[in-house]
Amino acid sequence: QVQLVESGGGLVQAGGSLRLSCAASGPTFSDCAMGWFRQAPGKEREFVATINRYGSYSDYADSVKGRFTISRDNTKNTVYLQMDSLKPDDTAVYYCAARRGVTSMSSTWYAYWGQGTQVTVSS
Repeated sequence: QVQLVESGGGLVQAGGSLRLSCAASGPTFSDCAMGWFRQAPGKEREFVATINRYGSYSDYADSVKGRFTISRDNTKNTVYLQMDSLKPDDTAVYYCAARRGVTSMSSTWYAYWGQGTQVTVSS
């Protein structure tokens, strides 16, 4: 019952910044914890960041901690991922996901997924 559409991906040089957006629709958005995951070619999908339904709690993968910031604006039904100091290893397709309930670092707990947006970081 939640539809998600990511945007904001693109090509950026190492050290640069991008902000990804995830626009959500559906009556249960404010009940959902949100997550960002990414998948590089030949790699498994990995956790990036999560935020609770109120935006009062967030958590990050160690690989992005201090560089990425997740936020949400429930009045706009939108979740953001601000990515700073980007590295070539950040290159991946980034996915927005939603689940009813508390935050999780596991992709298996998220029921709703966007289509993904490509982020490419050149050296």
